[in-house]
Amino acid sequence: MNYALTVAAALLLASAGMTALALAIDRHHRQVYGADASPGARLVLRVAGAVLLALAIWPCVLLWGAGAGVVAWTGMLTAGALAPALALAYYPRRK
Repeated sequence: MNYALTVAAALLLASAGMTALALAIDRHHRQVYGADASPGARLVLRVAGAVLLALAIWPCVLLWGAGAGVVAWTGMLTAGALAPALALAYYPRRK
């Protein structure tokens, strides 16, 4: 697998997972959609976020092996959280 494609896949999975976890919080869900999430939607978002974050480890381990892959995965989680955090902080909902 291509190096850049593998890194991009891990980063996109981590970012999607962090976005789902952020949207599971009522404040952020209200900020994006204008209303609180239903309990079922919150559960789905939490499970989806956890699954996406768990899947993000796979490309890292394939590329760097088990030891360095886990370390790279934690870096991907950090980098993946950056986009949703900045989007939620600096782009509030426009009415």
